[in-house]
Amino acid sequence: MWKCQEFYADYIPNGPHLFSLNIVGCSQRNTWVPHHLSRVTQGLAAVLLSLKKCPVIRYQSFSETSRRLAESIRQIITKEASLFDFPRQDSVPVLLILERRADPVTPLLNQWIYQAMVHELLGISNNRVSLSSVPGVPKELREVVLSPDHDDFYLNNMYLNYGEIGVNLKELVEVFQKKTKSQQKVESIADMKAFVENYPQFKRMSGTVSKHVTVVGELSRLVGAHKLLEVSETEQELACQSDHSDSLKKVRKLLSDPNIRDLDALRLVMLYCLRYEKHSSNDMSGLLDALRKRGLPDKMIKSVNLLLEYGGSKHRTTELFSSDHVRAMTQRVFKGLKGVENVYTQHEPVIKEVLEDLLKGRLREQLYPYLGSVQPHRLQEVIVFVIGGVTYEESLTVLNLRKQIPGSKIYLGGTSIHNFKSFLEELFAWNYDTYSGCSTPRSSSGSSK
Repeated sequence: MWKCQEFYADYIPNGPHLFSLNIVGCSQRNTWVPHHLSRVTQGLAAVLLSLKKCPVIRYQSFSETSRRLAESIRQIITKEASLFDFPRQDSVPVLLILERRADPVTPLLNQWIYQAMVHELLGISNNRVSLSSVPGVPKELREVVLSPDHDDFYLNNMYLNYGEIGVNLKELVEVFQKKTKSQQKVESIADMKAFVENYPQFKRMSGTVSKHVTVVGELSRLVGAHKLLEVSETEQELACQSDHSDSLKKVRKLLSDPNIRDLDALRLVMLYCLRYEKHSSNDMSGLLDALRKRGLPDKMIKSVNLLLEYGGSKHRTTELFSSDHVRAMTQRVFKGLKGVENVYTQHEPVIKEVLEDLLKGRLREQLYPYLGSVQPHRLQEVIVFVIGGVTYEESLTVLNLRKQIPGSKIYLGGTSIHNFKSFLEELFAWNYDTYSGCSTPRSSSGSSK
C-alpha cells in the first residue's frame, strides 16, 4: 500500500547543523526587498517544520529587518497552528534572528580550515567546486563535488586546518607507495601532484584522494603566489590585536606588493578602517589612495566607506574589538610536509559569545528581545538565522559549541554562505545605487578566483 508523506525542504541543507537559502542581497539599507522577505519566511518556516520545532523567537534589537522577519515567522506559525502543533518537550527551542551587520569582520578574513578555505579561494556552490581555471587540470577534474555524504576523506578532513590536510594526504600517498614499492620522493604538495600524475593506477584506486590532491595543490599555488600567509597574519592582527602603528606599517607594505591580489588589498583596508575608524591617528585616506594607485575602480574604493555605513561602530550594538577579543598572536607550525606552516586561526566570530550567553541564560533582553510574552524555560535547542549570510567559520564555531556543551543542539542558517566576494555583493546590494554597474576587483597573477 502506498503512503504519502510531506517533506518540508524549501532550503539548502549544507550540513547536519547548517542550512542556507542561496539569497544574496535580501535587504537595502534597513528595508527588506519585499519578495525576499516572503521567500526567507517560507524557507525558515520549512526549516522549523523539518526539525519539528515551534520556537520562542528572539531578534537583534538594533535591526529592523530582524524584527520584521521575527514578526513574519510568528504570523505564519499562528496562521498554520495545526502544522506547528508538536508534542511538548522538556526544553523550549529558541529561534534567534541576527543580522550580518553585527559582525562585518568574519566574512572579510582569509580562511585556513579546509572547507572554509576552499570556499574562500575557489568557491563552493551547492557542494560543487569549479577547477576549470587551474593550470593543467585534467578534464575529469574541471568540476568536482565536495560532499561529506559521498566523500569519506572530505567528511574526515573538512574541519581540519590547511597543514593537517596536507599531512593526511601525504600519509595516504605513502601507503600507496609502500604497496607499489615506489621510491619517488614525496615531501610537498607539488611532489604529491607529480606522483598522482605518474601513477594512473593510483588515480583509479583512489580517485577521491586524487581529487583532493588537485584541490589542495591549487590552494597551495594560490597561497604561495599571492603571499596569503603574510596577508592572513596581518588580518588576524587587525582583528585580534591593538597595535595601530605596527598594523598600519604592515598594511602599507602589503598594498605596495604587486603579488598581493586586489581582493586581499581591499579586505586589508576594510579591516583596518573597521578596527581604527575612531583612532586619532588613523590613515584611512592614505590607504584609500594606495588602493587607487593599485588601479582599483572607484566604486570598489567607495565600498570601504560603504562598509563603515553598513557595520561601523555607529551602526551596531556589538563591540567587535573590545578587550575581551584581544588575544596574543598564535603561530602554529605543522611538521611533516614542507611548505605548509604559519596557519592563523585565532579569530572568533561574534556569534560564539552571543550563543554562549544565550545558552547560559545571560543574553541581554534589551539587545535581544523576545517577540511577545515569554515564560522562563530551560534552553538546549537553538536555531540561529543570520540575515545577510553566514560563513563556514561560523559553522565550525557552532559545531564546536555543540561538542563543548553537553545536550545542546544548535543549528545555523543564513540567507547565503559567504566568502569575501559574495559578501561584497551583499554589501553593494545593501546600497543599491553603489551596487548598480559594479564589479568585484580582479585577482592578479593567473587566477580569477
